[in-house]
Amino acid sequence: MRFMIIVPGGPETESASPGTEEQYADMQSYQEEMLRAGVHVDGQGLHPTSKGALVTWENDEWVVTDGPFAEAKEIIAGFSIIEVSSREEAIEWVKRWPRSAAPHPGQALELRQIMSAEDFDALLSPELRRREEQLREAAAKQAAQG
Repeated sequence: MRFMIIVPGGPETESASPGTEEQYADMQSYQEEMLRAGVHVDGQGLHPTSKGALVTWENDEWVVTDGPFAEAKEIIAGFSIIEVSSREEAIEWVKRWPRSAAPHPGQALELRQIMSAEDFDALLSPELRRREEQLREAAAKQAAQG
């Protein structure tokens, strides 16, 4: 089971500051711990929304709106992806999140299970299942190349 830990943004992450050396070191230690446990898949911080864009489907065409985005409470500052055996194990990893990089009071790290092809088994024809497997193999190969 793969889970995404979604890190909320706020004024600090929108200021384009990458955080403090302590936060970076603590997050690095946390990711190293997850790597040693064999659960770490990926984790990254995101640039502020001022460097982003919203791409919306309106009236049969794509409309691009450059950042920054107005709703600071809905900003994602970063993420980690872990692969564990259960939701409970995922929650235990979230509880180990470094305190120096914890969200502000009133904010939360969001934990969401990532869908897999198995979630769609009842809908997939043998051909779509085969294509899904090929797609995942190609993506894993590309990621390994780096």
